[in-house]
Amino acid sequence: GKGGKIRHLNFSSIARIKELKIKKYRKNMSVKKNFSSFSELLNSSNLPVLVDFYATWCGPCQMMAPILEQVGAQLKNKVKVVKIDTDKYPNLGSQYEIQALPTLVLFVGGMPVEKIEGVRSAPEIISILKRRI
Repeated sequence: GKGGKIRHLNFSSIARIKELKIKKYRKNMSVKKNFSSFSELLNSSNLPVLVDFYATWCGPCQMMAPILEQVGAQLKNKVKVVKIDTDKYPNLGSQYEIQALPTLVLFVGGMPVEKIEGVRSAPEIISILKRRI
């Protein structure tokens, strides 16, 4: 039925966001730069990149912050942890089909290879990542 879980990602709003981004891009080059720097970040990292898609208003996302610090510490030199605010970069959220927050996406060689939705414990996240890195 209508009004599913992802009401804030309905297609007309994504289309509107794209239009706004294009208009803004003509006036302000930094919008494009922000987006290309995400691809650059993925491609320039010689480590796999774990991206935490979050929002400031999302309570469970705040619970993930210390968990991700543990993950980053335990997988030091094996994975790079990056946080992306989906309110600031809605195009990235829609590009990688983020339907729930928090969602972690592991990129290896610039490609998404694993998606972990919701709050998980550090050991659980680490064991999932270790299969991939």
